Amino acid sequence: MNLEEKIKVGVVGVGALGRHHARLYSLNKNVTLVGVYDINPENLFNVSKECNTKGYTNVEELAADCEALSIAVPADVHHQVAIKLLNLNKHILIEKPLAAKLEDAEEIVSLAERKKLVLAVGHVERFNPVMSFIEERAKDIKFMEVHRLAPYPPPRPGQHRRGTEVGVVLDLMIHDLDIILRLVNSEVERIDAVGIPVLSPGEDIANVRIKFVNGCVANVTASRVSGEPMRRFRAFTNDSYLTLDYANKSGLIYKKHPLGIKKEQIPVNDHNALEKELEDFVQCVIEAKKTGIPPSPKVSGKHGLDALRIAINITEEIKRYNQKYGVKIPK
Repeated sequence: MNLEEKIKVGVVGVGALGRHHARLYSLNKNVTLVGVYDINPENLFNVSKECNTKGYTNVEELAADCEALSIAVPADVHHQVAIKLLNLNKHILIEKPLAAKLEDAEEIVSLAERKKLVLAVGHVERFNPVMSFIEERAKDIKFMEVHRLAPYPPPRPGQHRRGTEVGVVLDLMIHDLDIILRLVNSEVERIDAVGIPVLSPGEDIANVRIKFVNGCVANVTASRVSGEPMRRFRAFTNDSYLTLDYANKSGLIYKKHPLGIKKEQIPVNDHNALEKELEDFVQCVIEAKKTGIPPSPKVSGKHGLDALRIAINITEEIKRYNQKYGVKIPK
């Protein structure tokens, strides 16, 4: 692809995650990384230097020079930035969650559809190498158990700790909710949830049991106050049991066999999940540019909206639980 054909891309927010967006875009043969924006001057200087690109101090000026942008700012300003960029007719990839409020997410999806713009949502776990195996082999799942645990985010001068503008359900659990919704493909029948605020105004550790109309049950735990990180997924079907480690990109499958239970290592075609996510977004933008019709990304705005809807329902259930049982919220 020659220079004129490359997609001109920018990154809004180059903190812990956005800097990786910028780095990977700078290496993508189909992309010209036009520049980056961040409210933190140190982040802006460091990332623009690392990626050999321009640092912008104004979002509109960056957008004017781009065709597509990644949004990697705190979740509570996703809506503000997304609406601004969509109104400037820019294709966007928004890091999860799509927005902090359901009505804001609905407005983003609706605007992108009306303007025929690509809208991708950064549920990067969908691009994890082990996911392709799950999608192909884990049919008719009866029960799932998922754990996503992480240490509390480090402090940032002048800003809240990364991700704590929302509770752990929207911060971490939403990754797994998105995956579960895609695998189960059924309406939710009932939600039972509990969540405890430890260091944040919102819940820092949460557990939910989700019963689906088709009979599947998912038990999901997320924590951002754990000593050791963990990202594990287990699924039970009529004839098999899968256990996967997202972090190590490994897994085992146990299947019924005439002589008992057969254990197999899950084959993994290893790759960088974020790199694949950005490639998917860029290819959608290229197609939209050629045809005028935006194709659906692997994780579309609708998918992001579905995941946010169930995440909001869980947080509301947690609030009701905490009010009923007098759980104190940190100030």
